[in-house]
Amino acid sequence: MTDTQLRGPTVVDRRSTTSTLTFLGATGTVTGSRFLVESGGTRLLAEAGLYQGLRELRRRNWEPFPVPAREIDAVALTHAHLDHTGYLPRLVRDGFSGPVYCTPETASLAEIVLRDSAHLQEEDARQANEGGWTRHAPALPLYDTADVERTLPLLAPRAFGQREAVGAIDISMAPAGHILGSAVLTVDAGGHRVVFSGDLGRGGHPLLLAPAPPPAADAVVVESTYGDRRHPDPAPDLLGRAVRRTVERGGSVLIPAFAVDRTELVLLELYRLTEEGLIPRLPIYVDSPMALAALDVYRRAAHAGSPQLRPDRAGALDALERLDLHHVRDAAGSEQLNTPHQPCIIVSASGMATGGRVVHHLSHQLPDPRNCVVLTGYQAAGTRGRQLLDGARALKMHGCYVPVRAEVVDVPDFSVHADADELVAWLASAPALPRIVYVVHGEAAASAALARRLEQELGVCAVAPRLGERVRLD
Repeated sequence: MTDTQLRGPTVVDRRSTTSTLTFLGATGTVTGSRFLVESGGTRLLAEAGLYQGLRELRRRNWEPFPVPAREIDAVALTHAHLDHTGYLPRLVRDGFSGPVYCTPETASLAEIVLRDSAHLQEEDARQANEGGWTRHAPALPLYDTADVERTLPLLAPRAFGQREAVGAIDISMAPAGHILGSAVLTVDAGGHRVVFSGDLGRGGHPLLLAPAPPPAADAVVVESTYGDRRHPDPAPDLLGRAVRRTVERGGSVLIPAFAVDRTELVLLELYRLTEEGLIPRLPIYVDSPMALAALDVYRRAAHAGSPQLRPDRAGALDALERLDLHHVRDAAGSEQLNTPHQPCIIVSASGMATGGRVVHHLSHQLPDPRNCVVLTGYQAAGTRGRQLLDGARALKMHGCYVPVRAEVVDVPDFSVHADADELVAWLASAPALPRIVYVVHGEAAASAALARRLEQELGVCAVAPRLGERVRLD
């Protein structure tokens, strides 16, 4: 990829009468979602995601944004995950001051996610400087806590179905069924409509209802995280067998889990396995202040009767307290879990082991063959989770390599991303097929595979755009 492609082109003049869409992220990768819609002098950024994973991708977070931040009129978010929200504080640091539209639940969760992101970046920079493993002098965070605190007042919650005018552009949101508050974003610009799927959920989510069908649109921008594969049939005892094996050899189970939504689903499955006698009653430690705060948001939504939640699962989260559940909020309690004194289960963030407390646990527990690490979701290229999934025999953490002797088990049942069949079915459920589908937010092979299927099975024009590519909406 050339330097010009990495930076993206110069964005069209505000005086242009043409409505355009520019792909500023999430092309050829599952991270860094950023899409610019321009119409009638208005600039709307759909998503403001952080790049994660491979070093060459993470470097893009530091590159000058192709559009001056102060010239963006508004941002619209589909949900709270870091690869869709984590660039916001950097935009604010660079001059953005407009509204950030999202659902109320996304606003609540984004507050938790962004504060944690700034804290981790500050800690990583501090540790790199103290440990001497940085190439920079000194290492700096992409943004800090003060930037996040300037960002949070810009969050502008809007209900599902509510239309909002942003200059010459109108937006609205419908449930996406991925995590609490996740939305399919509809953007009307210059008499044309583009729909952004965000991350699309599945019909079998243990807590959330299925995504709403897409509206009729000229163009759809659809994710392709699992665009080249189908989810395997559920394996109800895969996690249970891993836990039992680990306990028999006197080890502990470490579960890297995304703090938002994934931790809830892991705990629900551990509750089921315990209640059915498939695993012994063990101490279960949730070692993530962010995950605990997100769990509170989910519980409040359940108690309020949120229409996003399955009615038959209203009391599921309250039942978790019947487990031997321990909430670990302080650093001292987390450090004690690095070397557990008895078999236990530790659920800790982050889900791809890119940072957070789970990295410390991995560095202590991976060398012990009695232990087990359970991966519970998509592992992006370049992450420690992906390295473990691919069979790495050593991981580099905090400047040192650590041998991987613990058992590593992949449990794909927890994925809340639609697979290829579900993505095709979702697009087919629209009242009218779009003129074109842009396939994004997937590794290159996954995006290309989904584009081929959409052309072959639905007869629509489908392309995987390039980074920095601009297209007209008319």
